[in-house]
Amino acid sequence: MKRKVVVIGIGIFGFNIAKNLYENGIDVIAIDKKRESIQEVKDYCTKAILADGIDKNVIDSIGLHEDDVVIVSFGEDLAASTLITLHLKQLKIKNIIVKAPNTEHQLVLESVGATEVIIPEREMASKVAKSIVSPNILDYIPLTDDYMICEIAPPASLLGKTLADVHLRSKYHVDVIAIRDTLTDKVQMVPTKYIIKDSEVLVVIGRTKDIDQIK
Repeated sequence: MKRKVVVIGIGIFGFNIAKNLYENGIDVIAIDKKRESIQEVKDYCTKAILADGIDKNVIDSIGLHEDDVVIVSFGEDLAASTLITLHLKQLKIKNIIVKAPNTEHQLVLESVGATEVIIPEREMASKVAKSIVSPNILDYIPLTDDYMICEIAPPASLLGKTLADVHLRSKYHVDVIAIRDTLTDKVQMVPTKYIIKDSEVLVVIGRTKDIDQIK
């Protein structure tokens, strides 16, 4: 059976998550008690349900399976987020992603069963700060406090050279795992003899402080 994603709470965050997933071929069920929110999202999901997301009967009627993903987006309503997270945990759902406004709410939600808690404002602030501190870094995924995977725009010093020529591993302790062409979106995995062009970005893994040294 195909895995589905249920988005409970269709504010700005919930709407954009549902829309992006649906446009990428994922079965999405959207739930919100506001009629205008359901009207807005109905063309960007598999099924839109006008109902209160904390109603256990509504959740039970969907027929969730353990491998389905549920995203809870109730803003600052900690009580509602906690109640639905507890119920989802009782249903043995493996992937419960909950939006929270701060770290205090995050701790509560993790303690009752949320597998991932997202604080959008904090994550966006981190990305903006990173883009200022390290302008070559276009996007990144933190792995630990010290390591990350990121896309970087190749500096002028690397253009026209192969990865073997620039010695990123020996000079900066950074590994290039792919190159993505921004014009065609084509990705080449673990290239070595590929000549770096200004229309490409490097997908690298390494320590943050080492990646920041690539000039």
